[in-house]
Amino acid sequence: MATQQVQPEEITIEEKLNALYHLQTVATEIDKIKILRGELPLEVQDLQDEIAGYETRIENYSNEVLELEKLIANRKNLKEEALAKIAKCEEQQNNVRNNREYDSLSKEINFQNLEIELCDKKIGEHTAQIAAKKEEIEKAKSYVEDRKIDLKQKKSELNEIIAETKQEEERLMLKGKECEEKIEERLLLAFKRIRKNLRNGLAVVPVQRDACGGCFNKIPPQRQLDIRLRKKIIVCEYCGRILVDSELAEEQAQKN
Repeated sequence: MATQQVQPEEITIEEKLNALYHLQTVATEIDKIKILRGELPLEVQDLQDEIAGYETRIENYSNEVLELEKLIANRKNLKEEALAKIAKCEEQQNNVRNNREYDSLSKEINFQNLEIELCDKKIGEHTAQIAAKKEEIEKAKSYVEDRKIDLKQKKSELNEIIAETKQEEERLMLKGKECEEKIEERLLLAFKRIRKNLRNGLAVVPVQRDACGGCFNKIPPQRQLDIRLRKKIIVCEYCGRILVDSELAEEQAQKN
């Protein structure tokens, strides 16, 4: 027969405090694993983003080269058309009937020669632009290859650490889930909110040497007595952390 799950409301304050402190110790161990990974996950993500950015740049440069090549082809066509018009005009000059027709054809020839000069100029400019773009593409490709080597190495380091810690992390996460089942939702949300707002992630701390184990501010004697009685959830009036007595912390340490 399946055992009936104990509902959070049936659990005493002392049991909730034990569950909270246990959850904190589990969360701290998970934090240590994440610290062991260090900045590697961020470094891997940064490298992936940087490589994606350069690959987009390479694609854009390549598209620009194609557009420039189309412009060159268009200019070459215009040049061929101009040469054909010049040849036609020169042929017509041999059969003109007066000077006015000859001058008109001469002007057309001059105009087409200017068109050819313009085409040559634009072809030269576009060719230079293509050479510059291709140089940038090669530089970017070389840089991407180097960064991909770095990324492979970083991923290998990260995967090695993850492989070493995966089993332990999964075990701790399972223990954390078990602790969370003993804590009412409102209190659990408060625990997670406190952890999120603290750099070291310590949301539940014991009273040590008459002071909060998180911010080290002194705790009044009467408040310490209330904490030891374990009859209500008490938070530090200075930092907002949930406080437990040192004996409870020691009991949990021995269990773990």
